Amino acid sequence: MTSFNCFILALFSALMFSGIDVDLAARRLQQLPPLPKIGLPPLPQPTIPTVLKPGSLPPLPSILNLPSAPKVTLPPLPSFPLIPTIPTTIPSIPLLSPPPST
Repeated sequence: MTSFNCFILALFSALMFSGIDVDLAARRLQQLPPLPKIGLPPLPQPTIPTVLKPGSLPPLPSILNLPSAPKVTLPPLPSFPLIPTIPTTIPSIPLLSPPPST
């Protein structure tokens, strides 16, 4: 615990002393004359490739020429037992029963 308190004290004092240097540096930067603007060199222009004519490409293969895939048959699914349904209504319970008639 003591080392943690010592670390906090050292961090706090370092922040206090660093604030003095930042203040002086900011004041010096405000007193400097403005720097000249630096221009970027011209960028090379990309070359655009020539577009091919539609007749110069070979035709795409048609769907009729493709080989057919073998047909796969799946086995029938097993039948699951039916789950019994639970009634969702609660039967009414008479709280006061009428007196028995004699």
